[in-house]
Amino acid sequence: MNSTTVVYRDSLSTAIVKNLITVVLSVSIVYVNSTLVHTFKKHEVFNTNPRYILYIHLVINDILLLSLFTLIQVISYIMFTLHVPFCIILLLTVIICNLNNPLTLAVMAVECYVAICFPLQHPQICTVKNVTVVILVIWLLSSLVILPDLFTILVTESKDFFNSRVFCLRGSIFRHPELEKKKDASNIVLLVIVWLTLLYTYFRILFTAQTATANAKKARNTVLLHGFQLLLCMLTYVYDLMLNGLTNLFPKEVLTIRYTVSVFVQILPRLISPIVYGIRDKTFRKYLKRYLLYTPKANIHPQTTQTRPKQCY
Repeated sequence: MNSTTVVYRDSLSTAIVKNLITVVLSVSIVYVNSTLVHTFKKHEVFNTNPRYILYIHLVINDILLLSLFTLIQVISYIMFTLHVPFCIILLLTVIICNLNNPLTLAVMAVECYVAICFPLQHPQICTVKNVTVVILVIWLLSSLVILPDLFTILVTESKDFFNSRVFCLRGSIFRHPELEKKKDASNIVLLVIVWLTLLYTYFRILFTAQTATANAKKARNTVLLHGFQLLLCMLTYVYDLMLNGLTNLFPKEVLTIRYTVSVFVQILPRLISPIVYGIRDKTFRKYLKRYLLYTPKANIHPQTTQTRPKQCY
């Protein structure tokens, strides 16, 4: 039986406009996030504080995700298909970074919980060394989630497949039916654990905030923001559902729908971290203005002897 595969492609002008929008948005967000990283590195008040180390880890993840998303989209428009090994490398990095974000949010919520509910033990528990180990564990856990998928395709796919070119999507590489079930199961387990962590820390901080200082109330609001960020992270897990649903409703707009959903899921959530922390946090905002707005006259010097703040962002 003969089968026909229909491939939809944008016109040259449309492709240029879409890629220009993606590149401008991504470069703008990466610039702001890179300024946050630079501010973090330049001042000891941040790079010796475990709380800001976790935050910068989240920012670096966002930079990697945005850069890779933009790279994949632009290359796909230029060459349409990519060599399978190159696509695998890109996808593995994107998947691991996507898994890192919810785990990092859970750890940040726990850090807020310890700071408010166990203020005396906080300096001993939340040290730079311990946070560094936790970040390494996050990367290890995220890698362990996706490595079985890699081993599966190495065993089941033919040599011709690895020598071929594909449209760089997860479904084009990890094609085994069982891998889809495994992906859904691992995502559910991960999100349940993260949500339970956020809910537990929120309510413990909430009970403390009823009779404690304004710092506890601020920590409660911060955990709520973590929950909102987690909801945005979950958009990547319902990407296919959103895409299929909208495509069924508007079958003639499949290219516009795919592009719009991709921007909504991959780019817009990356705006949240700079807003929540870089602008909302007073200490970070004071130093950030110097680099983001190019105000060299502002002679700001970090207080290296400053004690670690007990409040959350």
